[in-house]
Amino acid sequence: MIKTFLGSHSEHIFAILRIVAGLLFWFHGAQKFGMFGGLGGQGGAVTVMTLLWVAAVVEFVAGVAIAIGFWTRWMAFIAAGQMAVAYFLSHAPRGPWPLTNGGELAVLYCFLWLYVAARGPGLWSVDAITDSRR
Repeated sequence: MIKTFLGSHSEHIFAILRIVAGLLFWFHGAQKFGMFGGLGGQGGAVTVMTLLWVAAVVEFVAGVAIAIGFWTRWMAFIAAGQMAVAYFLSHAPRGPWPLTNGGELAVLYCFLWLYVAARGPGLWSVDAITDSRR
């Protein structure tokens, strides 16, 4: 019963996943720019032209692009790569396991974005609209 019900709505559920995850990713980038309390809840922002600033730009731009489904495959692929780099530079040196080194979110986003890049934008996306015009 649940397979039949959820299976018949899988395209819509994927679109909601893409939108929500994209917005959450955008929030991470926005926070690094000082929005929503900024870094550490103090309203601080990252220093321009640092590695953390590049991460903030990727999260900010790719988050919005993925949420609206614009250049979805490329943005998701870039975001997956950024999350892999973030994990290996920031988390892996603290220990081998994502749960103990604080990297579980980076790993989860990395594989989520890799899946989105492979699957494509799905419903409710700019890409779906522009592709249908061709």
